[in-house]
Amino acid sequence: MSPRALGHGFIGGNKMAKKLNRRDFIKSSAAAGTLAAAGGLSAKARQEQGSAPAIITGSIRPVVISSGNGFKARNGGTETCVERAFRLMTGGMDVLDALIEGVNIVELDPADASVGYGGLPDADGYVTLDSCCMHGPKRQAGGVGALQGVRTPSMVARAVAQISDHHLLVAQGAQDFARNLGFEIEDDLNTEHSRGLWLEWKQRTDSRHYLTPEDRAQANAEVGLAMVREGKIDPEHYYGTINCNGINGAGDICGVTTTSGLAWKIPGRVGDSPILGAGLYLDNDVGAAGSTGRGEANLYNLASFLVIEEMRRGAHPMDAGMAALRRIHENTVERRLLNEAGNPNFNVSFYVIGKDGSYAGVAFYGGPQRVFAVCDENGPRHQEIAGLYGEI
Repeated sequence: MSPRALGHGFIGGNKMAKKLNRRDFIKSSAAAGTLAAAGGLSAKARQEQGSAPAIITGSIRPVVISSGNGFKARNGGTETCVERAFRLMTGGMDVLDALIEGVNIVELDPADASVGYGGLPDADGYVTLDSCCMHGPKRQAGGVGALQGVRTPSMVARAVAQISDHHLLVAQGAQDFARNLGFEIEDDLNTEHSRGLWLEWKQRTDSRHYLTPEDRAQANAEVGLAMVREGKIDPEHYYGTINCNGINGAGDICGVTTTSGLAWKIPGRVGDSPILGAGLYLDNDVGAAGSTGRGEANLYNLASFLVIEEMRRGAHPMDAGMAALRRIHENTVERRLLNEAGNPNFNVSFYVIGKDGSYAGVAFYGGPQRVFAVCDENGPRHQEIAGLYGEI
């Protein structure tokens, strides 16, 4: 059955599934036409021009937050992820659909090497992508892991949530699922930039040497981090990922996380991003939390779930995020993962929204250079991440 027979739409030049139900498809198409007529400017810009659309509000102040790249990548357009997501969400679009429209900007931007098209590949040179999403009011969730050939894994994750009886599809099965729904499958998602960085990493690690597994892992990591220090790789792109969460005026909470994963990972590695409770977790009665950074540390502790449970007990998003960081530290005991002070030598960040619209960005290490993205009635901006252990 074709995507059109299923009621799916096509966006731009990519064949990407969007909706299943024909009635919902017609509604969303009409809404999209209205929003398109409003133009691509941010809500703040349109307010300055005196042409801002009415924002659908309730008792809660709507807000969208994300990792820092959510207010950076534009893919040649005028809006960033948080701007588009906030504009669409406050214009009446379903919160999850609005967030995915936002992260699509980052997934499709070849200049962002942490997500989607042009993401840093695995050790064999293949770009493999992970994503998950959660819809608070509908209690739906879906994810994909180790997916190749689809630039927008967040849309495939949404399809898993909407039209399958599963929460997670991986590798070839995830790609077959996407193909069956009409997503365009490409042979290679590398850009000239991402492949060039991989080739340099491969040359510098010299895989002809027969190292022990421990020595090989250490050598590979050292080369990758050296390329970060040399300015060849953005520090935020080495671990990858964008998490984006939002709440509208009615209190509907949704979230999405999408990534190309750890640079130069062992083929087949899946990190925390597509795993419910790790890379993302939310409860529509409590809030949402998502993560970027060292996925293995987050996976071991299911820390996004922990954040929500802390808020369920009454903690503010800031305090809940800090509690999760402390839990990760407690369970990080390998010497190779600790610095001279005995603290983690890696970073993990959480982006947290409470049911009342309060929010926070926290990490092991913050500072002026470590920011998260926010968009609310005051417009889009970066805010400094609060560090549990100061700056790195």
